Amino acid sequence: MTSLPPDWLDRIAGVPGRARAQDLSRFVPPEDGGRPSAVLMLFSAGDDEAGAGPDVLLTERAATMRSHPGQVSFPGGALEVDDDGPVDAALREAAEETGLDRAGVDVLGQLPSLFLPPSGFVVTPVLAQWRSPSRVAVVDEAEVARVVRAPLDELLDPANRFVSRHPSGYLGPAFRVQGLYVWGFTAGLLSRLLAIAGLERPWDHSRQEDLPAEILALLP
Repeated sequence: MTSLPPDWLDRIAGVPGRARAQDLSRFVPPEDGGRPSAVLMLFSAGDDEAGAGPDVLLTERAATMRSHPGQVSFPGGALEVDDDGPVDAALREAAEETGLDRAGVDVLGQLPSLFLPPSGFVVTPVLAQWRSPSRVAVVDEAEVARVVRAPLDELLDPANRFVSRHPSGYLGPAFRVQGLYVWGFTAGLLSRLLAIAGLERPWDHSRQEDLPAEILALLP
């Protein structure tokens, strides 16, 4: 039984109409430059028959990837010439990475574009509802190590939330869910989205943890 309010998806769907880039990240796109990309923030109501509640689709990038190796992310990537904008790119990348059937996805809207300084990507988050969930799994092990439908109740549980501390001194929200350590851009975006949607539960912002050694080993 989920502890989310009945209108949880409506709250999420309302965020694109009122969120500014500054509300989602301190890194806004430069006036010029940056490589256009998109990610798919795909939410599902869950599986009533299996007793599974609402979730969001996450991937763990392969440790051999050139950019953001080993990090948890939303499915996505750079826009290609044949893509019809960020929505098409986000759906295409999700299908390529997880085997998602995009026919079962309803797009709810786009969030303001954000900037990823380490890779130079200008990222447009695409919010979507998984109306008819399809089977998802790792398609190419060279790109993706894991595909996870992360329960929202676990992500919102204060026991699974903390602040990650980078050796540079950077602090940011983080989550533990389904064996994943979610930090950086993905955790920040997810944290702000849930807060703006009014779904966040009070958690201890003073609880800080250094990034695990296995993650530090993959950083440039």
